[in-house]
Amino acid sequence: LLVGQMRPAFSLLAPCDPGASAPEYVTVIVKRSTKCQMLLHDLRYAVRTLVGNRGFAIVATLCLGLAIGINTMIYSVVDGILIQPLPYENPSQLVLLNETNQRAGIRQSGVSNANLRDWRERNQVFADLAGYQGRSLTLADTGDPERYRGAAISWNLFPLLGVKPALGRGFTRDDDRLGAEPVMIISDEIWHRRYQADPSIIGRRVLLNGAPRTLIAVMPPKFQFIESQQIWLPLDPFVHDQPRGSRNLAVFARLKPDASLDRARWDMDAVTARLSTDYPTENDGWGVRIRPIAEDFIPPNVRLVILTMMGAVTLVVIVACANLANLMLARAGARRREISIRAALGAGRLRIARQLLTEAVLLALASVPLGLVLARVGLDLLDRAMPPGQVPYYIHWELNVDVLVYSFVIAACTGVVFGLAPAVQAAKLNLTESLKEGGHGSTVGSRRARLRNSLVVAEVALSVVLLVGASLFVRSFLNLQNAQGGFDTAPLMTMRFFMSGESYTTDEPRARRVEDIVRRIEGLGGVQSAFASNLIPLGGGGDGGRVIVEGRTVPRAEEPSIGFTGVTSHFFRTLNVPLVSGRDFSDAEGQARVPVAVINQAMAKRVWPNENPIGRRFRLDREPVEWFSVIGISQNVRHGDISDEDPIGPNAYVPFPYGSFPNTGLTIRVAGEPAGITAAAREQIRASDAGLPVFEVRTMEEVRQLGFWEDRIFGWLFSIFAAVALLLAVIGVYGVLSYAVSQRTQEMGVRVALGAGRGDVLRLIVGQGVRLAAIGVAVGLVGSFAVTRVIRTLLFNVTPTDPGSFIGVSVFLVLIAALASYAPARRAIAVDPLIALRAQ
Repeated sequence: LLVGQMRPAFSLLAPCDPGASAPEYVTVIVKRSTKCQMLLHDLRYAVRTLVGNRGFAIVATLCLGLAIGINTMIYSVVDGILIQPLPYENPSQLVLLNETNQRAGIRQSGVSNANLRDWRERNQVFADLAGYQGRSLTLADTGDPERYRGAAISWNLFPLLGVKPALGRGFTRDDDRLGAEPVMIISDEIWHRRYQADPSIIGRRVLLNGAPRTLIAVMPPKFQFIESQQIWLPLDPFVHDQPRGSRNLAVFARLKPDASLDRARWDMDAVTARLSTDYPTENDGWGVRIRPIAEDFIPPNVRLVILTMMGAVTLVVIVACANLANLMLARAGARRREISIRAALGAGRLRIARQLLTEAVLLALASVPLGLVLARVGLDLLDRAMPPGQVPYYIHWELNVDVLVYSFVIAACTGVVFGLAPAVQAAKLNLTESLKEGGHGSTVGSRRARLRNSLVVAEVALSVVLLVGASLFVRSFLNLQNAQGGFDTAPLMTMRFFMSGESYTTDEPRARRVEDIVRRIEGLGGVQSAFASNLIPLGGGGDGGRVIVEGRTVPRAEEPSIGFTGVTSHFFRTLNVPLVSGRDFSDAEGQARVPVAVINQAMAKRVWPNENPIGRRFRLDREPVEWFSVIGISQNVRHGDISDEDPIGPNAYVPFPYGSFPNTGLTIRVAGEPAGITAAAREQIRASDAGLPVFEVRTMEEVRQLGFWEDRIFGWLFSIFAAVALLLAVIGVYGVLSYAVSQRTQEMGVRVALGAGRGDVLRLIVGQGVRLAAIGVAVGLVGSFAVTRVIRTLLFNVTPTDPGSFIGVSVFLVLIAALASYAPARRAIAVDPLIALRAQ
C-alpha cells in the first residue's frame, strides 16, 4: 500500500518517453503532479480527521501500540536466536560429531582422542576437525583465587571457527603437544575484570590450577566458546595417552565447500566401519552421528518455545486487527452521510476506499513509536529476569535495523488489514439509501452489524486460545513452584569449592581437606549440620554406572543403571531425609574407604524387588572391583533440576572417598537465615586452604528456582500476551455494543414507552454481549484443543487438555463480556422515552 501511495511522487521524477513532443511532456507532468497532490491531500485529510477524533485515535493507537510492542519484542528474540547466524565464519559449514552405539542403546556419546586422530586422517569430506573438552580451572595469580569454566581445545579449533584473538596470538601446532611450554588464552571479561585491560598481560606467567602458565592471548569481547567458557588450554597434554575406549571429547568439523551433509554421513560411516574392523575391542558397534552445529546450539525444545511465543504474539496482533476493524467500522457508520455526500459530489468508490485505507495505515504507523518503547522496556525486563550466566554468549537480542524494519512493515500490513473492512463497506455504499432520513435500519446497516459481530466473535475465540495457553503455563509454573525434591529447601545454604594442583591429585588428600572443612563449618554458630559431596541436590552432580548384584547373573550391558554418589556423614541429617530402614553412616565411615552404602527406595525397588536389601552386596561394572554392603534405605531425593518430570532414579550413597572430585559441593543446614552464614563459611574454607576458590554460592531455594527459570519467564510472558488479548477483546465487545446502543436509541425509547421494563432492556443488551462471547468461547475451545497439544512437552504435571483451564477460561471470558456489556446497557435504559418518541 505504501509503495502504491508513493508511486505518484516517484513517477513525477521519472523520465518521460524520449520521443514525446513538448505538449505531451507537459501533459504527463501535469498528470503526475495531480497524483502527487491527491496523495498529499489524502494524507492531510487523514491527519485532520484523526486530530478531530482524538479519543478514537488515542484508543486505537494504544491498542495497536500494545500489540506491535509485544510483537516487536518477541520478534527481536526470534531474530537473535533463530535468524541471526552464529558468530563464526560460514556457520552453515560447521558440524558437530559424536560417537553412537545403537546396539548398546547409546544414541550420543563423546569421541575418543584416538578415533579423532583417525577421523582426521581418513575422511574425505572435512576441511578440518578439532576436539574440545570442558575443564574446571582455578586462576590464582593476583587477588583471591577464582574458579572459571574453561576448555582444553585442539590448536586448530579457533581457526576452524574463523575466530581470531583480539590481543596476542592463537595456539599453534607446537603448543598442542606433550612437553610443550604451558600456555593459555583468556576471555575479554577476565582481561577487563581481573587485569584491568592491561595490554602488557600478554606473555605474563600466571598460576592456573596451582601450576604456572604463559598467557598468550585475549579473545574478542563476549566470546565464551562453547557457552560460558573463559579460559582455553591446548588439548593434547590432557588426552594424548587416553585409551581408544575413553570417549570424552566433543568434536567440531568444517565441511569442504563441495561436501554436503549426506555425503559426510556416508563417508564417515565408511570410516567408522573400517575402524570397527581395525579395533574391534574398542570400536565394535560404534558409529558416528553428524548434525549441523545450530541443532546443538539451538536445540528443538528452545525452537519450540520461541516459535510458540511468536505464534502467541501473532494471535495478539490478529486480535488487535479485529478490534480496530470494529472501531473503524463503527466510525465509518457514523461517517456514512459524510461519505455519501463526498460520493454525490463526484468522489469515486476507489477514491473513498483509498482515503479510508490511508487513515488506517497512518494510524498504524503512528503506533510504531509507542510499540518500540514498549518493546525496549520488555527486552530490558527480559534481560533482568534471566539468571546470570544462563544465556549462551552467541544468543543476544536487540532493536536492530532488521527489527525496526519488521515493526514498520507489520504496522503497515496491520493498517491495511484492519482498514480493509471499512474500505470495502464504503465501496459498496448505497448512495440513495444513505442520503435518506432514517436509513439506519437498512440492509447495509444489518450487514455491517453482522460483520462487526463476527469480528468480536473472532477476537473472543483467539483470546480463548491465548488464555487457555496462559492458564496451562501458569499452572505448570505453579506446579514447579510447589514441587519439592524430597526435602525442605528453606534452611539450606550451598556453595562449591575447587581443589586443584599437585596437592589434590588423589582421593586421600581431597578427603582430608573436605573432612577439615566440614568440621570447621559445623563448628560455626547457627549451623546445625553440613555435608560435602560432588553432588548439590537439585543442582546436579554425582556419578553413576551399571550395577552388578552379588549372586545374580545378568547378561552384559543389561545390568540396571544407578547413580553413585560419595557423601560425607550427616548427608541425610542435613537434608532432614529419614531412613526407611537400616542405619546411616557413622562419622568414621563418612570419611574413610569403608565399603558400605545407603540406597534410596527407587534402587531398592529396582534392584531388589520384593526382597530386603539390607545386608546385600553390589558393585559397579568397572575397576577397581569393590563390593558394597547395603546398611540402610532412605527416601528418594532428587539430584537434578526440579523441572525433570521423570521419576527419581535409583541411587546409592557411599562414603566420600569413593566419589571425591576436585569440584566439591557443600550443603549447610542453618537455624536462621541461610544466606547469613555465607561470609563465615567462606572464612572457614580460606582458613583451611587459602588457595581454594569458592563459587556458586546460593541458598538451596535459589538452586531449586534455577531449575525452572525458563518456565517462570515463559509463563509470565504468555500471561502478558493473554492479558493484552483479553483487554482488546473487552474493548471490542464494549465498542460494538456501545455503537449498537447509539444506533438503537430511538428503538430503546419506544420499547420503554410501550411498557418494556428497564430490566428487560438491560437483559437485552447484556444478553447480546454474552451471546457473542459464548459463540467466541465455543469456537476458541475447539481451536485450543488443537493448539495446546503442540505445547505438551513444555508443561509440568498438567495435561494440555486440563479441564480446569478450559472451564475456568470459558466462564471468566463470559463474565468479562457481561461486565463489558453493562455500561452500554445502562446508557440504553437511561434514554428518555419522550425524547425518543419526539425524534421518531
